[in-house]
Amino acid sequence: MKKNTLMMMLLLATFTLSAQVKEDFKPASTNQPGHQYPMVNSQRMVRAQISAPDAKSVKLDIGGVKYDMVKNAEGVWTGESAPQDEGFHYYQLEIDGASVPDPGSLYYYGASRWGSGIDVPAADEDFYALKNVPHGETAEVYYYSSVTGSVRHCYIYTPAEYKKNPDKKYPVLYLQHGGGESEHGWAQQGRTGIILDNLVAEGKAVPFIVVMDNGSDVYGPNNPRPERPAQGQRPRGGFDFAGPFRNILEKDLIPMVEANYRVVADSQHRAMAGLSMGGMQTHAIALANPKLFSWVGIFSGGVFTVDEVSQTPGFRENNKLVFISFGSRELANRFGGAADPKPITEELGKTGMNTVFYVSPDTAHEWQSWRRALYQFAQRLFK
Repeated sequence: MKKNTLMMMLLLATFTLSAQVKEDFKPASTNQPGHQYPMVNSQRMVRAQISAPDAKSVKLDIGGVKYDMVKNAEGVWTGESAPQDEGFHYYQLEIDGASVPDPGSLYYYGASRWGSGIDVPAADEDFYALKNVPHGETAEVYYYSSVTGSVRHCYIYTPAEYKKNPDKKYPVLYLQHGGGESEHGWAQQGRTGIILDNLVAEGKAVPFIVVMDNGSDVYGPNNPRPERPAQGQRPRGGFDFAGPFRNILEKDLIPMVEANYRVVADSQHRAMAGLSMGGMQTHAIALANPKLFSWVGIFSGGVFTVDEVSQTPGFRENNKLVFISFGSRELANRFGGAADPKPITEELGKTGMNTVFYVSPDTAHEWQSWRRALYQFAQRLFK
């Protein structure tokens, strides 16, 4: 009797869930050309589909949750997730225990691998929508690093007017990705070029150059990677990405940019920002060399405190803007009881510094928080 009751409850729950799913799914904008799946509906549920007739189990792995998919008579598995936050998400399929990319989606570098990604439509997506406006160029650039002893790769965005104004020099933003990501992040899933094209076209931002480098790949023949600790152990002091990347930035990257691009080569026309790990790098580098950047932004990566600024001669005098941002869900679920970053930033503002604290509504530690942060930050730069 109890077993039958339990089965009826499970069937009722399944029926209720399926009855709540709106069948208005549309192919995602991030799909491979010609592929219908994955799809997203108006509830922001993601539906995936794959042919795997010999598989015993297939799951959709997105947002830290795995959802069972169901096989039909032709061996095609279909399943959907719970509603997701607006914006970009990494995901994968798990087939008989093996995590694999979805052949229906374009591939993006995140979570330390190339894999699937999907853009869930957002109410405010107009600011990163592709429009009929003058477009800049995002170039792949290779340069030699004396710090690593190797050739490195970065992306450099130049605004639409760059080639039309051969005598004009431009400010520069050095924009860093997060942990497990690379220089591809801001250029691709961050939609940096599109965001800036739209802002400039609307007169909301001044034209400037953006440099997107790899802050994780800081090793080479001249700077070998530390030995990995034994399984289950953490490296003593952790891996230091900020120190080596600061050396690359100061000795190789900035000199390369200033030698090859028309830029105003002083701190007043130089900014640095980053998300998560990139924000931590921005924090460390800005304090280590306070006369390098006059505009700094940290997206989901910490704050500057009054004590830190007071103990860093030159930071207050040289700085034009400290921009701090988080997703609202990050603030609501701070790990380890961390201090609230908003009053810390406000306290710094009370000392006379220009500070901005921005909260992305209804997002967590994810790309929609960082796209919105860049949109807000870029409008305040170099003015």
